[in-house]
Amino acid sequence: MLQIAFGAGLWVTIAAHKYEGSIHFVLFVAVLFWLLTLALFFVTLLDKQDLVPLLGGERWPAANLAHDVAAAALYLPAIGVMIYKTERNAYCNLEQYKHFCLYKIYLTAAVFAGLCCVAYLASLVYGACRRCRGEQTII
Repeated sequence: MLQIAFGAGLWVTIAAHKYEGSIHFVLFVAVLFWLLTLALFFVTLLDKQDLVPLLGGERWPAANLAHDVAAAALYLPAIGVMIYKTERNAYCNLEQYKHFCLYKIYLTAAVFAGLCCVAYLASLVYGACRRCRGEQTII
């Protein structure tokens, strides 16, 4: 649930404002993993894992782990992009600067990206611990 909330926060923060260049990658990662996480959540909630071809049944916990690994791996460069863009716009954070400034927007997006990455890493550790103990269910 946290991944969905933080991913939506990142998506809305970026999409509601002007963005360009490498921010497209961050938006791609946010939207892709928001949609995938939402789909995995509903499939698990409805207990329909067996209906998913190639990934269902006994492979479902491993598929969730692979999803968490991919999400964490792609959110790390997204965090880097947002930190870089935030630092590039740090000049307009002064009170005397009267023009439109993206600094606070990029800073908020960087925080959401970091929270998403932490949530996916926590889910990864939790899933790996459950898998090591031999538990087959996600919940």
